[in-house]
Amino acid sequence: MDLRSLDASQLDGMREVANIGAGHAATALSQMTGRVIMISVPEVSIVKLEEVDVMIGEPGEVVAAVMMKVLGDVTGRTVQIFSGESAVKLTTMLVGGAEPSFPDGFGELHQSTLKEIGNIIVGAYLNALSDFMGMLLIMSVPSIAIDMAGAIMTTSYLNFGEEKDYVFCVNTEMLMDDEQIRAHFLLIPDDAALSVILREMKLA
Repeated sequence: MDLRSLDASQLDGMREVANIGAGHAATALSQMTGRVIMISVPEVSIVKLEEVDVMIGEPGEVVAAVMMKVLGDVTGRTVQIFSGESAVKLTTMLVGGAEPSFPDGFGELHQSTLKEIGNIIVGAYLNALSDFMGMLLIMSVPSIAIDMAGAIMTTSYLNFGEEKDYVFCVNTEMLMDDEQIRAHFLLIPDDAALSVILREMKLA
């Protein structure tokens, strides 16, 4: 099955899962930070991998990406992308102190914190998908890449294997203290995994 062949009802089903996952992620981040964080999912789309860098910013803009393999009953990859501004705001909220410059001042502590934030968000999305399917999904240990948006996806190829032409892209907006923080969640299911996901969600 090809991502391009999904119809409106199948995309609506994936959007419903993404909304549930966003709610779980917001709850977990709020508990972690002691601050009210709301997360909305304004858009779930299927995009060409070569167009992702344009969606998340200028191809030459430096961003941070938390990447993981998806293991278990279905397999694939996830990439959680944060702008430099979003990465700095989220991590400083947790570690305290002055906001570091990005990317040069975004050191090991902030990178480790961002990996944990990515872990929480991705875990919430995958748990929602797992609950819908009644199947086991496991995340690998996260890795982080800080590079130009146009190069990040190349890094994901190197870390996770074969190139895919199309991906699920969930554009997420976090609202914290009246500030909007944008992030982008990419789900790249393996070919066989997509059929399994839709079948188990009763969308195939």
